[in-house]
Amino acid sequence: MFDLSNSPLAGTVALVTGGTRGLGRALVFDLARKGFVVYATGRTPDALAALAADAGDLAIHPVQANIANPEHNAALVARIAEEQGGLDVLVHNASLLGPRTPLAQISTDTFRRVLEVNVLGIHDLTHRVGALLRPGAGVLLVTSGVGVVGKAGWGAYSVSKFGVEALGQILAEELTQQRVFVVDPGSMQTAMRAEAYPAEDPTALRRPQDNTAPFLWLLLEARHSGERIKAQTWEGPARKSA
Repeated sequence: MFDLSNSPLAGTVALVTGGTRGLGRALVFDLARKGFVVYATGRTPDALAALAADAGDLAIHPVQANIANPEHNAALVARIAEEQGGLDVLVHNASLLGPRTPLAQISTDTFRRVLEVNVLGIHDLTHRVGALLRPGAGVLLVTSGVGVVGKAGWGAYSVSKFGVEALGQILAEELTQQRVFVVDPGSMQTAMRAEAYPAEDPTALRRPQDNTAPFLWLLLEARHSGERIKAQTWEGPARKSA
């Protein structure tokens, strides 16, 4: 049993989208173990049930929601407002890969669906949750290397991550009472990575739970809004200041 009654973070509140698997799930558990009340969104009942079963006595609240759906976002924000009254951490992790094919082979409907999750969903949720973000709250957007360099075959996903980069930069300028960060987690053992590279050996990649330190440092300790880092080449604050 985790006794978090004396934790300085006890009672703080976090929302992690795409929190039922991969990096999102790892961050949900790391934040909960530090004392956060964590709301974790997911789309499938099985994944949400598995998260709830593994949570034990940690304050993890799985919520079925698709961030591309404004009604889901409205209900999610209303619930957090009613139950907690504010938010200290917001992690935009939910993402849709879409087809790994040339742009000419991607239909407009498919392209739109990727943008609805990866870009419009972030905007809609951030817009709705804005009044709940406490002063000093950390807002983190998960990006990708193909969000700064377009690559053939990455199509809608790459375009969407360029959008995430822009959203992060703009929000860092506009949310003057909060701290905004963008993180490229790099290659990890995730379902999305396996979908993108089915022939790759996943054991050669870092596990999500071994890749959360830079995210936690930004959310809990960093004071300078607007930072963009690559998680797997991050050297930590001690070495940076040396």
